[in-house]
Formats: sequence, C-alpha cells, structure tokens
Amino acid sequence: MLKINEHYLKLQASYLFSDIAKRVAAFQEAHPEMDVIKLGIGDVTKALPAACVNAFHSAVDEMATDSSFRGYGPEQGYLFLREAIAAHDFQARGAEISADEIFVSDGAKCDTGNIQELFSVDARIAIPDPVYPVYLDTNVMAGRTGAFADGRYKGLVYLDSTKENRYVPELPQEPVDLIYLCFPNNPTGSTATKEQLKSWVDYAKEHKALILFDAAYEAFIRDDALPHSIYEIEGAREVAIEFRSFSKNAGFTGTRCAYTVVPKECMAYDSRGGEQPVHPLWNRRHCTKFNGVSYPVQRAAEAVYSAEGQAQVRDLVGYYLKNADRIASAIGKLGYSFAGADNSPYIWIWGDRDSWEFFDMLLNKAGVVCTPGAGFGKCGQGYIRLSAFNSHENVERAMVRIKKALS
Repeated sequence: MLKINEHYLKLQASYLFSDIAKRVAAFQEAHPEMDVIKLGIGDVTKALPAACVNAFHSAVDEMATDSSFRGYGPEQGYLFLREAIAAHDFQARGAEISADEIFVSDGAKCDTGNIQELFSVDARIAIPDPVYPVYLDTNVMAGRTGAFADGRYKGLVYLDSTKENRYVPELPQEPVDLIYLCFPNNPTGSTATKEQLKSWVDYAKEHKALILFDAAYEAFIRDDALPHSIYEIEGAREVAIEFRSFSKNAGFTGTRCAYTVVPKECMAYDSRGGEQPVHPLWNRRHCTKFNGVSYPVQRAAEAVYSAEGQAQVRDLVGYYLKNADRIASAIGKLGYSFAGADNSPYIWIWGDRDSWEFFDMLLNKAGVVCTPGAGFGKCGQGYIRLSAFNSHENVERAMVRIKKALS
C-alpha cells in the first residue's frame, strides 16, 4: 500500500493565489460585462526590454545552425551570465561575490522553496508574519511543523511584522536555526536598513544560524542609503544565502530566470557539530534535480547588464514605481494608513476590517482585484495588498473606482 506524505494534509485548503483566481473567475462569469482590473498578484505587464528581446532572438538564431547550436549547458548557469551578475549586482556595490558562488535557476520561488531540503527536519525555523506563502508551505511539506491551529503552525517561530515595528520584525527571543527575511518585503513593501540587517547577521553568527535572504525586489529601492544585498553587511558571507530574480526588474515572469548566491564561507553543521560548507550541498542538489536554464533565456538575462539593458530596466522599474506613487497618493487621500510604495511595487493597506471582506468589497463594488492580507499570515488580517504591476491607465481607472467604492 502506497502511503502519502501526510505533512501535505496539514496545508490549508488552497494556495492563496489559487483562491483569488477562483473568486475572480466566479465574479467574471457572473458579471461578464465588467472589466476587472487586477492589482493583486505581482505579475508584470510591460514587455521585455528591447535589449533582452534582441539577445533572445540572436541566441535562438544560434540554436538554428549546427555550428553554434547548444545542447545541455552547465547546471549552475553559463559563465557569461554568472560573471555579469557578480560584477554588476554585487562587486559594483562593494560585496565580494564571485561568479562561481552564483547558481542560475528558473525562479526565486523555486529556489526559496527548494533550499530547505539541505537542512535537517528538526531545524528550528523563524518565519516573518505576514510572509510569502512559499517559505511557510514548503517547510510544512517537509515536516518541520506541527498542526495548524489559531492561524499558525505549531513548532515554528513567527516573527511579527506590524505597524508598531514598521513591518521589520524584531530578533527572536529564542535560538533558531534558519531565518527567512525578505526586503524590500513581500507583501508589506517595508525595507531594512544596514543597521537592522547587521543585527540579524550578528544574531545568526552568535547562534550558528543561517539567513535565507530574498532580495527579489531590490531593483525598486530608491533610497541610496538602503542596502540592495545582505552581502553589503560585514560578516554576511558566513551566515546568509541570497535569492534574486529577473522577473520584476526585467519582466521575466513568463521567461523564467533567477539566481541564488551561496558564498563558500557559508556554513551549516552536522550532527556532531562539525562545520559543513553549504555551497557544495546546494551544488549537488542543483545538479541532481535541475538541468539548467535554456541558453537563449540566459543570453536575454545577460543583456540586462548591457548599457541599453540597464537603461531600459530603470525605465521599467520607474514605470511601476510611478504606479505605486499614484496608488499611495489615492489611498492616503482616502484616509487609509499604508506601508510600501517608496521602495517597493507593493502598497500594504490597513482596512480595519476582515481582509477577505475587503477583497470581496473591492471586487464586487469596484471590479478591482487586490490580495487579502490574511492570506500572508495572522498579522496580515485586516490588511490588503495592492500591486503596482499594471498600466498607468488601468491604475488610474482603478483608483477612480476605489475612491467611489470607499467614499
């Protein structure tokens, strides 16, 4: 008799964005005349940068002739892309990251979900609340939690992110082994200073813990004083793994390309307390379970770092940040408190009512899709998240509708 992994049964009814999609589909079926504006899921809407498209075309042409055809590539990614990433995203900001510490993949979602496989089932996990659901659900699937009760899983250490701490969680009051952090944060849009990240690095070093740092939205940072990478913090190479993506800055949500940085000094420990470098463990996992990102996609990603690509990416990010400013202005004028928008494509709005009630009200009265904060955790109850990923025209129409619905 084949038995299932019963930890899957602990998962709540459905993945957040699947629930949203079902409600939106039901609304559209009942109201086919209504033009629904989606400001929920953080999917980009602008086309790929021209530099990336041109590189994509050229690489596809290479695949069309025997002399330049490429078959299996290196699982870790082609060196041309890894070197460009190291130089532009890290070394240019004073962070000592080399090309051979970078692993190219098909998405930060995959990497943040898969990285937990390297660590013991009894690892003590610290997860922010509210949180990107992938961090939480993959640890539930792996068996690191107890049952779900009163909005949380037993056995986890939750790091409350609230209005009182400006949505940057405090250090845990007990030792933990694995810490998930995301800045600029999804869903709250909050950012962390160098001093705040330094306190996390110091904590990890003191407790022999490891930080999993999701920096998928770093391109949206406008404040020059804020760090773009945890490796800008002294000592982080020993205690942190960083995840990045081309999805939000260059529009690769449908093209799929991201990368994970695992410094060679980064350590975990075996059952006897001996140090074990994480880099070769992730390399083994990556090579065993992943066959690499396609050559044309990696050439397209490399073009992000060309002079043309950099300018075009800045324009894309600026386009979405203009939307964020418009949303923040409209929400503020309606008297709602919010976080985000300044250095993030997300606006985290306190609605002073049940999150799903707020979601249904905006959908039914305004034809606007948001994301209910309760789907991100207990501390998200009462909030909704609006995304700046849409056209200027749609955002403007959405704000007019929301003003009418909420006034």
